[in-house]
Amino acid sequence: MANFDIYVMADTGYVKIKDIKPVMAGYLRKTQLLIKKYDVPDEKAVHDIRVLLKKSRAVLKLIASQDESDLNVKDLKSLKMAGRLLSDLRDNSVQRKVLKDLRKTYTDIFVHLAGVDEINSLLNNASVGTVPSPELKEKLTGAAELLHKTAYRIRFRSMNAFDPQELIRELGTTFEKASASYLAARNQPSETTVHEFRKRSKDFLYQLYFFRPLNTQSVKSLEKKLNSLTTNLGRYNDLSQLINTLGYNHNDDNKTELDELIIHVREQQDIYLKKLWPGAFKIFCPGTNFLNLLGFKILLI
Repeated sequence: MANFDIYVMADTGYVKIKDIKPVMAGYLRKTQLLIKKYDVPDEKAVHDIRVLLKKSRAVLKLIASQDESDLNVKDLKSLKMAGRLLSDLRDNSVQRKVLKDLRKTYTDIFVHLAGVDEINSLLNNASVGTVPSPELKEKLTGAAELLHKTAYRIRFRSMNAFDPQELIRELGTTFEKASASYLAARNQPSETTVHEFRKRSKDFLYQLYFFRPLNTQSVKSLEKKLNSLTTNLGRYNDLSQLINTLGYNHNDDNKTELDELIIHVREQQDIYLKKLWPGAFKIFCPGTNFLNLLGFKILLI
């Protein structure tokens, strides 16, 4: 593994970044175990599975510039497809919870929305039972097969000869993409720009993990800030998805109460954005040197 070592000047001496292959294999192994554990994964299991899939994809993006093989492209596509197969499970559960929380807060409004089919459908659609429907079973089986094939390919791939300087540069590229998406979202907040910022921020967050040994305290501190930021971005996105699921269009001849409900949803979105912008500015402010941000010192290879 000597050709994978990257050294920095540090108070504790010389350290090196985390080995990639065992971490990647671990993500896939945990994902497979979670899918096998449940006939129907519960909300937490689905969340954990999707996070592990996103972490795995972030790893493949980190090494992509040094592994342009068809296998890397195939693995990225497989993991993305597996995530999509499970997306309905997560989205329906989260949107139902969000809508129920809104009902508790705005009880009077929901009394007048009793006849809105989209709301009734979401509220009354009980969580899936312990026995999967044929459609859900097919999706779970498809996701499991994709993960099995990806894990098998990873097992026999050589992942110990990456240029450490290139890995640092790739992390910098991920940071630049996140910074650009921050600027776009900050200048013109919308469902699309905020969602893109969330995706790019998560890539940066998940890739950072491998660089903890270069400055453990600084990297962990940044990871904590990014986790808070992406959580607020995720809550904003959940509310956007709820609006889409309800099929709301402000140009339609809606019930007054539905318009009012959506305004309250927008107000919550504003709160989440207000929470995240100051922290996002400190991380992704134009002109920020990401090496300084991470507290990396002089690199010696």
